[in-house]
Amino acid sequence: MPLDPDVIVDRRLMKRKIGFWRIAAIVCGVVAVVALLYAGGVLDKVFENTKPQIARISVSGFISTDRKLLDVFDRVRKSDAVKGVIVQIDSAGGASVGGEAIYDAVRKLASKKPTVSFIASIGASAGYMVALGADHVVARRTALTGSIGVIAQWPDVSRTLDMLGVKVEEVKSAPLKAEPNPFKPASPEAKAMLDRALQDTFTYFVDLVADRRHLSEADVRTLADGRVVTGQQARDLKLIDDVGEESVAVAWLEHEKKLPADLPIVDWRPRRDGFSLFSTEATSEAVARGFLAATGLDRDVAQWRALDGFQSIWHPVNNENTNNSVGLNK
Repeated sequence: MPLDPDVIVDRRLMKRKIGFWRIAAIVCGVVAVVALLYAGGVLDKVFENTKPQIARISVSGFISTDRKLLDVFDRVRKSDAVKGVIVQIDSAGGASVGGEAIYDAVRKLASKKPTVSFIASIGASAGYMVALGADHVVARRTALTGSIGVIAQWPDVSRTLDMLGVKVEEVKSAPLKAEPNPFKPASPEAKAMLDRALQDTFTYFVDLVADRRHLSEADVRTLADGRVVTGQQARDLKLIDDVGEESVAVAWLEHEKKLPADLPIVDWRPRRDGFSLFSTEATSEAVARGFLAATGLDRDVAQWRALDGFQSIWHPVNNENTNNSVGLNK
């Protein structure tokens, strides 16, 4: 029995619609797979090793012992495609142990590949410590650097607790255990203990500057009063090698380390964690980060998360009247 012409047309239209949606489903599936590979850092690993290049590693914000960032230095060091490295620094400092860890990573990288530090806006305190790891240090003329020093700070909320009628009791094994703490004024013994440890970290920083910048310890200690200086001043004081923009760092790699001209500069970033569109935790964290960024509290939260150990950080505020602070970075 022959089919009605209208039925034949309908069937053909139906087949076309089904074909369209099949293709659309395949395209969506491919896009989803690519997105997952990108979110997981797989594509980064594939494409970052495809051609000769200068790798750029950014060290920004509050410096801590960032394992993902340290992994970037390790990957760059092992990549055959990377012929030279620019460590771009935009940081006022952070935890002294974080500065030490990243400095060690830069030195390890520089032992394998020509490495130059570029202070784009600010590279102070632990940020300057990181810059010292490279074989050559460049800063913009008006960038801020220096602030060689260490600081320890803690709040004293004892008077606030007294006003609220709250008393904190404690039992501890020795007088200096968990001292200082925010629930009572610090004792002279606690301050002296902390200052001894702080001076040891400060000496490490001074010796590092003296060794890497070929300066005497006496000269470094003169500069290590916590002062920040511009890039131009830093060059005059021999704290850096050159003044200029990133092209000056590239020129040093080309002229001094004989890298081919016009190598592309490729940003190497920390690999991302797994991504889930429907993850409640991921969504909540994204909302929280957006709120903190909007209110300007994101930096403060990052600092309080990394308060294990001394801080080597420059604060653009007057700390001279800060109560209960011990340090040399004032």
